[in-house]
Amino acid sequence: MISILSAINISILTLLGFLHIYWAFGGSWAAEKALPESPEGKPLFAPGIFACIVVAAGLLIFASVFIFHSFISITILPEWFMANSLWFIGTIFILRAIGDFRYVGFMKKIRHSTFASLDTKYYSPLCLYLGISSFIINLGI
Repeated sequence: MISILSAINISILTLLGFLHIYWAFGGSWAAEKALPESPEGKPLFAPGIFACIVVAAGLLIFASVFIFHSFISITILPEWFMANSLWFIGTIFILRAIGDFRYVGFMKKIRHSTFASLDTKYYSPLCLYLGISSFIINLGI
């Protein structure tokens, strides 16, 4: 079960990482649906190349943590890192699922936009899954 959850997480995080790289280099597919919107329907921010690359790197690093945790034993990584990395990743995704209490997450107040609808149906549940599954994988349940 742990291997299956890890493989799913690796696949999701890798796909999302490469999607951010695609956006960083000018891709536009689904980009307008991935940004929180003001009540007027305007994007709250326009991430540049650097921001997209940083997010992509983070997602790909998270994917590699799952690889090292579940499939490859590497002794050069500190024990404290391996023991705590999935707690850290899980916490990040749980917090993203809860949200900022305004524009993103299950607790958002602005709910009448394309992004908000997609966030409620897909983005926040995906983050909740990634968070919970990170905890389960770390516990070895």
